[in-house]
Order: sequence, then structure tokens, then C-alpha cells
Amino acid sequence: MIDCSIGEDGIPNPESRILNPESNRQSAIGNRQSRIEQSQKRWPPELSGGVSQATTFFVPIDLDAFLRHWVTSGPRTGRFNEPGTRFSMKKTFAILGAGMQGTAVAYDLAKFTDPETILMGDMSLQQAEQNAARVNSLVGRNICKAALVDALDPESLHRFLSPVDVVVSCVPYWMHPRVAAVAVKSKTHMLDMGGDTNVTWETLKVDDMAKEAGVTIVPDTGLAPGLVNNIATYFMESLDETESVKMYCGGLPQHPKPPFNYKLVFNVEGLVTEYMGRSDVIRDGKLSQVDTLTELETIHLDGLGQMEAFHTSGGASTAPFTFEGKVDSYEYKTIRFPGHCERMRIFLDFGFWDDKPVKTRSGESIPREVFCKLMGEGLRDPADQDQILVRGIGVGSKKGKRVKMQIDIHDKQDEITGFSAMERMTGFSTAINAIHVAEGHCPAGAVRYENAVPGKKFVEELQKRGIKLTFHEEELPASNGRAVSTK
Repeated sequence: MIDCSIGEDGIPNPESRILNPESNRQSAIGNRQSRIEQSQKRWPPELSGGVSQATTFFVPIDLDAFLRHWVTSGPRTGRFNEPGTRFSMKKTFAILGAGMQGTAVAYDLAKFTDPETILMGDMSLQQAEQNAARVNSLVGRNICKAALVDALDPESLHRFLSPVDVVVSCVPYWMHPRVAAVAVKSKTHMLDMGGDTNVTWETLKVDDMAKEAGVTIVPDTGLAPGLVNNIATYFMESLDETESVKMYCGGLPQHPKPPFNYKLVFNVEGLVTEYMGRSDVIRDGKLSQVDTLTELETIHLDGLGQMEAFHTSGGASTAPFTFEGKVDSYEYKTIRFPGHCERMRIFLDFGFWDDKPVKTRSGESIPREVFCKLMGEGLRDPADQDQILVRGIGVGSKKGKRVKMQIDIHDKQDEITGFSAMERMTGFSTAINAIHVAEGHCPAGAVRYENAVPGKKFVEELQKRGIKLTFHEEELPASNGRAVSTK
């Protein structure tokens, strides 16, 4: 096993320090709580944050103090640009978390850019090596290199990021604010795939220091939030005035099995988080909130027939806050097979997702942990392939006429590369954003993802990757409703 130290050329030296194999194995396979407890010791106590056992939500209590301590302590290293400049030299990209989504990002970067190197860093060197080799095999050249890195150890992460121009954070969402802070010190641009809007707001707090360092930080660049909202900006750029935007997305099995007709395409904790809380929307031009698992509607999708859609949290992330006053209505809903929402409401209404312990004859249990343990295993179906459904609808005026614009995507696993639909739609979306940042098109600072890549450019780039988009536009009767100029 090897550590990620830096050689004289600024590139991680894979032979710089040999680790004890058994010690590293224990570290790599340790449970999440053990990792968190170890990480607490590496950060100043007053900045180490807190952990919610039920949600695994972990951010600094005072991120401003944390940033002052970490970003300003010691000299800043790195070789990055002043705000607004653009490099002509080849870039070094890094993937932090060499799992399924990270591998798809690395593949896209290797295929659609000409990087110097793509470093694939992970707590498991074996996983990093395996997936780096997979990407190299797919693209036919030795561009990806594996590295051992601990994202919860700021020194390890700093060493990993020092030679890197752009890093994509594919670690669990609650780590993103800490990764962003170290990226700022390393003068490394950073993007992440999101996962929780509250965490995103924490990540965005690095704005001032990122501007000072000439670094761009863009959270939430995955599928939803991410791709679906880039389609929303496509509508807003295409319309002269925008009345409403509705976004729909769902990751589903190709062969659904009752009673839930669903398979996990990401972790079960994230699924429960989506189904709880409230959904940020725009109504009558004003920011508002709607309860999750409500406002159920039926939509027809070609090839699948009647499906259902309902509110979930986080899919729009910061977009409603950005677009308040710019559109009359903006909302996001999740697509599922019929009956799924009603069944999930039972778990919500009867307290299965509560995080307060309940007493039983065998002791105390946290309902949410029990649910995640049982359903996390029960909803996995590795034998079935997934499919991703996306629908976007934008209504407004265009060249003096009131129109409805619609984009539909129905993506399935790629048999050639082996990437699942979720990996393609999440990883490719993030890679498009990463390339845009690497090319110098984003300003320094913490940038909300809906402001990062223009919608029209994003749609064009998505089509280059073999993602089929179906476009439809029709004229609508005139309306007395409010339309807002988006130009």
C-alpha cells in the first residue's frame, strides 16, 4: 500500500512511503463512525463540528472560524490562476472518491479533454487502482493514476490536491465543505455532486477566500441538483420571458418489482433525506416551501406509460433562491412508478424515519437507522439495470408568441462501457462543469451551479456524450399570467 506524497515535480510519488498493509486494510474497511471519530482528532476541537447519527450530516459548527484557521494557516501552495485568467497548459484533474460516479467523471474527462493526468484518489488504493485501470482501458491510454488519500485528514488531502488544477469531490456529501476549504488553500478548483442543500450553503461560505485565492468552487453539479436545472436555464435562455419551469427526474429499475417498484441507485440515507423535509419552490414569483411526498401528479412517459411525480427535497437546491423574481413558478419533482409515493408516506407518517430513539423490549433503537438497515438491503437489486428519466417544461414568450418548450431524456445503462444510467447522467454532468471551470470560464469564488455553465452550452455538451434529448415546442393560448424577462 502506498501513500500520496509529493515528488519534486509536484506530482504524487506513489513510491514515497510504504504503509503497513494490515493497518491500511483496517483503516479502509473501518465503519463510517470510526472514520468520523478519527477525523475529529485531526481538526481543532472548536472547529470539529458535529455528527447526527441518523443523517450522517457532518459540517463544521462555525465554518467561518474553520476557514480562518485552515485556509490562512501556513503558506498557500499551488500553481493556479488569478481570477478571470485562462490556462493554455494541460490540466491535472483529480477525482476524490474513486467509486462508481467518480469513475464515470474520470472517463468523461479522459475522453473529452487532453489532460496531463487524472488522479483517482481514495481511502482504498485497491479501488482507486482498479477503476483507474478501467478508465485507461476504455480510453486506450494511460492517463489515470491511483493515489491513496484520506479526505477527512486535511494534511493528506492537501498533499493530494497540491499538484491538482481541478478536483471533483465524489465523497459523501457531508464532507464537501471541508474538502472545499482545503481546496482553497491548495489553490485547486473544486466541484462536487451535491446531496444536501444545507451542506451546499456551508460550502458556499468559502466565497470570499476562494475569490482571494483565485479559485472556483461549484457545488451540486450532478443529476438533481445539477443536470435537470441546467435544462431549466436552457429554457430561460431560449425564452424572451419566462412564466414557469417544471423539472422532473427519476432513477428507476428497468424491471420494477412490487411493492415499491424501485431499486436503490444511490445510498438509502440519501433517499430518506430526499423524502423528508420540505421542497424549495417559487410560487407567484416568491420563494416558498412545499412538504415532500405531496402534490402527486400523473405524467405520461413514452415507453413507460403512466408514471407519478411528487415533491422531494434538494433536487432544485439553490436554484429557487437564484431565480426568485425571475420566473413566476419553478419547481422540481421526483418520478416514480405508480403507487410508490403512497407507500412511502406510510413510513413518514408512522415515524419510521424519526431520529429519536424509541424503547423496545430489546433496548433502544433509532427508527431511521433500522429502516435504512433493512430497506437499504431490501431495495438493492444488482441483477436489474437502472434507467434515468428526465423531463423539463418551460413556458413563456418567444418572438411574440406564448410557447411551451419540453425536453425529455430516457437513458439506460451503456452496454459498451458498463456505466449505469445514473453514473452516466451524474458523472457526465459533473465532468461538463469541471471542463468549463478548467477552461477558465467561471469566475473565482463559490459559484452556485445554476450560474456556472450556460444552459445552451450544457445541452450541447450533453448531446456530444451520446445522451439523447427529445425536444418539443408548441404554441399556447395567450395568458394573463405574469411573465418575467430572462434576458
